Amino acid sequence: MKTDIEIAQEATMEPIEKIAEKLGISKDNLELYGRGKAKLDIHSLKEKPRKGKLILVTAINPTPAGEGKTTTSVGLADALSRLGKSTVVCLREPSLGPVFGIKGGAAGGGYAQVIPMEEINLHFTGDFHAIGAANNLLAALIDNHIQQGNALNIDVRRIVWKRVVDMNDRQLRHIVCGLGGKANGVPREDGFDITVASEIMAVLCLSTSLLDLKTRLARMVVAYTRNDEPITAHDLHAEGAMAALLKDAIKPNLVQTLEHTPALIHGGPFANIAHGCNSISATQTGLKLADYVVTEAGFGADLGAEKFIDIKCRAGGFTPDVAVIVATVRALKHHGGVQKADLEKEDLIALEKGLPNLLRHVENITKVFGLPCVVAINAFPTDTPAELNLIEQKCRELGVNVALSEVWAKGGKGGEALAKEVLRLCEIKSECRFCYDVNDSISDKLNAIAKKIYHADGVDLTGPAKKQLKLLTDLHFDKLPICMAKTQYSFSDDATLLGAPNGFRITVKNLKVNAGAGFLMAQAGDIMTMPGLPKVPAADKIDIDESGKITGLF
Repeated sequence: MKTDIEIAQEATMEPIEKIAEKLGISKDNLELYGRGKAKLDIHSLKEKPRKGKLILVTAINPTPAGEGKTTTSVGLADALSRLGKSTVVCLREPSLGPVFGIKGGAAGGGYAQVIPMEEINLHFTGDFHAIGAANNLLAALIDNHIQQGNALNIDVRRIVWKRVVDMNDRQLRHIVCGLGGKANGVPREDGFDITVASEIMAVLCLSTSLLDLKTRLARMVVAYTRNDEPITAHDLHAEGAMAALLKDAIKPNLVQTLEHTPALIHGGPFANIAHGCNSISATQTGLKLADYVVTEAGFGADLGAEKFIDIKCRAGGFTPDVAVIVATVRALKHHGGVQKADLEKEDLIALEKGLPNLLRHVENITKVFGLPCVVAINAFPTDTPAELNLIEQKCRELGVNVALSEVWAKGGKGGEALAKEVLRLCEIKSECRFCYDVNDSISDKLNAIAKKIYHADGVDLTGPAKKQLKLLTDLHFDKLPICMAKTQYSFSDDATLLGAPNGFRITVKNLKVNAGAGFLMAQAGDIMTMPGLPKVPAADKIDIDESGKITGLF
């Protein structure tokens, strides 16, 4: 089997204008970035009504064995196109951190990819650079305000806004800045986050227009005074300049799959500290232009799907019509206790032990959120008929069908069985509902997520978190949705508790308001906002020759 990049480089791209024609977009509404990429001027689509069905692709809790959520999303979109359906796939943009770190690229895999693969993974249309520039402009304005007399009485110990860079760089997690004398600023402790962890990334993805973007930027809380009063970006007169830097980044990016299905790739917030979904503007645009829109949410359904519905859908005013839960036999055996080296061997006992992870996600999607659902088994050559039959049997006991997805090896043709089941489910009326009432107290919302989605016994707040809860309530931030930040590997806040654990509680260590994005971030466990590189980073294998051909990117 050829590598992902070899498959992508051998593909023949259609001119992006021809891809736009499939969605009824004229050349006048395209801003070309070379032959295979374009930004959409969506202003002309403002009054166009929704016509499409929305298909949410989610997954079981991730494992080192891999699940293939993006690959399945792309392959499903291609399969729907093969069946004659007007389709668009909406995805997040890759971050350079994972590309050069341990995960690699995020453009799908095998014969279910979006192209131009190298350009999507490396810089793309510059959206992340614009977000980083806007973020760091705000950071510079904060420190300059303090240097110039600090009229807002900012407590330098309570600045919550960090600088960002789109790279895994542990050296920058904790720094001391402003050294070298009075002319170089006020000395203080600080640190960097990776760009995808910036609140501006979440703001961009949840904004519905340039004006909405500027309004959200203005209300971002960047620091507090000694009297617990929040300082916002508007207090620093920063929102206009930041919005100017983001005027092109807010426009969705149009590319194509290997089979020339239109793809809107836009935004890329973290799926733990943020909501982990592509932009509202891209999703809404897809729903106006195509009959079927396939989109995904980051990590497992306990994080991505919950936030997609409880945060993104609230802000965007839409709900999914059907959900697809991606799993692999290998990953389920890992949840059953099998080590990665032994996953290729048939093991029905371990598979049955790991299946509750999948079944809990299925019950959450169907019973808590009220969505029709299908399980997509991302096929591997080592899967045995007995293993596949066991998964199908257990899912059918919950009233959910299973479809084998072979899109990695066969492209859209390998996803037709899944696509047909999705089309059938799209005809069933969705009764999508939220996990909690946004007007409930912070504690009630935390407990609703923990009990209904994680199946925990409840939530415990540490001393600092209790103080933050009182402060946020006093400041009237308590009516915002909750964005839970916890490990993606478990339903619990302990990454080692695999499968479907019971008898545990969630401990919230920190509560923070992201007033611009419009949610409260509740940290459970140790969440990294600036990753580090592994011992052998993916960057070691990436190279380029004299002709400009890139190798080693996967």
